[in-house]
Amino acid sequence: MSSAETIESSTAGSSAGQDIVSGVRGRIPRVVVVVGNPRPGSRTASAAAHVGERIAGLLGADAPTIVELADLAGELLAPEHPLADEARALVTSADVVVVATPVYKGSYTGLLKSFLDHFPGGVLRGVTAVPLVVSASSEHSAAEEVHLRPVLLELGARVPTRAIALLEPQLGDLDAALDTWFAEHAGLVTARVGGGAQ
Repeated sequence: MSSAETIESSTAGSSAGQDIVSGVRGRIPRVVVVVGNPRPGSRTASAAAHVGERIAGLLGADAPTIVELADLAGELLAPEHPLADEARALVTSADVVVVATPVYKGSYTGLLKSFLDHFPGGVLRGVTAVPLVVSASSEHSAAEEVHLRPVLLELGARVPTRAIALLEPQLGDLDAALDTWFAEHAGLVTARVGGGAQ
């Protein structure tokens, strides 16, 4: 799927009459998934899409929109970047954004940094962000707390939960790996949609 098709999927489908969580009654919440892996179709992307689908189910939302930054890599540092701008507009209009990255050199990817660097400070005010970090070792799970969370907070996003930290061996049985996180944090995500403190 091309980046244009992926981005345009945000407008597809709608389910009227659903009972939406507090703060967004009367419209369907929007969930956007941003994948910072430089390889399209990665296991990070699959895991992030699955998390986005579970969050969308909690909110009574349509299927999440997936933004694969690998498809936009040629634009991110170019003078003109219309598809990247469209992707950023999707993020700023989301109720929940899942920000997913593999751990590279103890931090998030340069591709994700290039995308986030174009957002002005505070622009994500009102958006709830759920960081997702995939790593080869549990020693790298702090990458979100040390590097990614501060950036999301600087951009104005609410980050009410700890990150979803997945080890590569867990990717083969995602639901088993995710069930504990959702049991502990699902209420924090739904309570923050449409209002609440960071």
